[in-house]
Amino acid sequence: MSAGKLTYNYLSKNCGLKVSSICLGTMTFGESKGGGRPGQCDEALAHQILDRYVAWGGNFIDTANMYQEGQSETMIGTWLKKREDRDKLIIATKVRVSMDSSDPNCEGLSRKHIIWSVEESLRRLQTDYIDLYQIHAWDEGTPIKETFSALNDLVKSGKIRYVGVSNVTGWQLQKILDLQDRMGWEACVTVQNQYNLLCRETELEVVEVCKNEGLGMLPWSPLKGGWLSGKFKRDTAASGDTRVGWVSEKESSRRAQSHPSFQQYQDNEKVWNLIDKVESIGKAHEKSVAQVSLKWLLQKPTVTSVIIGAKNLQQLDDNLGAGTDWKLTDSEMNKCNDLTEPGVQYPYIDVKNRNKSRRREDAN
Repeated sequence: MSAGKLTYNYLSKNCGLKVSSICLGTMTFGESKGGGRPGQCDEALAHQILDRYVAWGGNFIDTANMYQEGQSETMIGTWLKKREDRDKLIIATKVRVSMDSSDPNCEGLSRKHIIWSVEESLRRLQTDYIDLYQIHAWDEGTPIKETFSALNDLVKSGKIRYVGVSNVTGWQLQKILDLQDRMGWEACVTVQNQYNLLCRETELEVVEVCKNEGLGMLPWSPLKGGWLSGKFKRDTAASGDTRVGWVSEKESSRRAQSHPSFQQYQDNEKVWNLIDKVESIGKAHEKSVAQVSLKWLLQKPTVTSVIIGAKNLQQLDDNLGAGTDWKLTDSEMNKCNDLTEPGVQYPYIDVKNRNKSRRREDAN
């Protein structure tokens, strides 16, 4: 099965909770109403994946109430019900997206929707508490004071243990943290944003806030919808049994963040050069392209656990191999960094240049 066990990190600098370096994302659990998306798991396979993950030493499971209209949480709940180690597991879920289109209040981050959603998630998960409860995105329809007052109350009640955020910009994250500090409320400990070798814009502000405020980064889509798995080649279109191929066949012009099409990158030589370089680095370590892509993230500042998904046990085992005790060299990290450096413009480049000699982590 595994050549080693997963390593563990503190969830953030601001909390004492330890989580496995690889977090199991469960968006592949269940089938959406529209159907047809390749790689979705029925309950039996979902439970096998969860069992295998725990056998590797994994203790951190991430879901959301919206994943397959609650099916993901339900499958995790039936699995938890069979076990006697709930207290050893860190269960994370999210709130914001509507679960009932007929109810105008069943959406967003109002106190009403948050409290109702917590109760529904607890019911589906068959547990008394949620370890990490995250807003799924910023909500312009609700004052943040209302949102985070409600979350603070839920921490006090014991229904959630820690607060996190997902899909936020730098200014939004800082505004949330400043409010929590001013009000004396439970502070966010994590940020879950997209972050990978093909999406490094998160570094411009969100990662900097994490550094300054001590939050842990939990990257989602670390393989960019499969693009960084090594399965795609320049001269061969993606097949329909992959997410990339499925999106390409459905809508060739689609530019989804979580499911980029083959057309999105097929003529981008920079992307193919990156994949070639990652493959050569992997051969030096006897690791796959996916494992190198994941390890690059794990060695980035503020990243405490990387969220992976799996559609079968073989894919799960390969991805989990990134979370064991091995390292990319500084030279290998720099090669990947150089090939994927985002096109930074003013004011970011000016701020960076003016502070080259002032960064505290570089000071003697």
